Amino acid sequence: MTEVILPTNQKASMEKARPNTSPTRSKVAVLHTRPSSVLEDIGNVMAMADYRAHLPNDLATLLKINISWQHYYPACSTTPWQFEGVIKRLQSDGYGELIPIHNGTVVVDPIEGAKNNKHKIVEEKYGLESVFLDFPPARWIPYHPKTKMLVLDKVFPDGFEIPEMFAGKNVVHLPTMKTHVFTTLTGAMKNAFGGLLNNNRHWTHSVIHETLVDLLKIQKELHPGIFAVADGSFAGDGPGPRAMRWHAKNLLLASADQVAIDAVSAKIMGFDPMSIKFIRLAHEQGLGCGEIDEIEVVGEDIAGINWGFTNSENTLASHGQKLIYWGPLKRLENFLLRSRITPWSFIASNIYHNNYWLPLIGRRRVRAAMKTDWGKLFQSY
Repeated sequence: MTEVILPTNQKASMEKARPNTSPTRSKVAVLHTRPSSVLEDIGNVMAMADYRAHLPNDLATLLKINISWQHYYPACSTTPWQFEGVIKRLQSDGYGELIPIHNGTVVVDPIEGAKNNKHKIVEEKYGLESVFLDFPPARWIPYHPKTKMLVLDKVFPDGFEIPEMFAGKNVVHLPTMKTHVFTTLTGAMKNAFGGLLNNNRHWTHSVIHETLVDLLKIQKELHPGIFAVADGSFAGDGPGPRAMRWHAKNLLLASADQVAIDAVSAKIMGFDPMSIKFIRLAHEQGLGCGEIDEIEVVGEDIAGINWGFTNSENTLASHGQKLIYWGPLKRLENFLLRSRITPWSFIASNIYHNNYWLPLIGRRRVRAAMKTDWGKLFQSY
């Protein structure tokens, strides 16, 4: 295994930009928004979270887009206004090289997703050239973490690879506020899952919470600056990240602390952040702050907010996966998900979500969402 070697100037930039491990109190900005002002509001919520103090502007910045489905579904993937608002603010503040990052999964086509979720339109508007990690010229190389891993060294005993281009660049994560059948919610920490691990990332699902903590450790080794802007214009609850119920919640979050922004998101959704394993583990390992009372929340008062979201529901697909990862089929995990017959699970998931759930349930919900002000904004792109 070889290690990523950083140029001297990038090493120096990374040393001066270690705010993620600073003892200062973690700050999360929360801002109410509306379609008519959302682009400006995104820039404001970034400023409220002091983003410039955490992202060196003399380095390239990766914009890590979240694609949970190649089809458009409210709250499922990075919104075009979220993407555009971040680009506008970064460019206006002198951040020169911005690189949109897309990744697919074994069940998600990233190129189709970039088109259907209007990301491609935004990139063309601002003259940005996207990178699809699943295709050349993106290159994956072996990586040996300097920090002790919780599980990745066990899941991948022969080593694993990361995108070569990630080292020495800032990263801004663009998650949405939604629940997840495996991790309770999917936010800033989960957004690194698609970018830092290759198509065998599903091998980690049985230890997904520990994996997210390991990936945050790796991010802190790779990136001089880490930031996140979470979109809650539409938010989703239920069996996420795809088969959810959408809600227009009109909220934006921003922070340089990936643990803290996920903790605040969890609290707003109605969950106890420290009861969520990946948040608790990351907090205990000093990777960020998961205790709400220890986080400086600026902007909106979140004390009385509780959306009452739930992740206790399952789809047929997630129920089957849980039987394999944590249930009576656990002993068959390697045979079912790491052998020549593994594609059966990808095919089953696609049939369920794309050929059953979306036509019979999802499209009706999308049509209803398009009648809202946020839906009209989406159609305007």
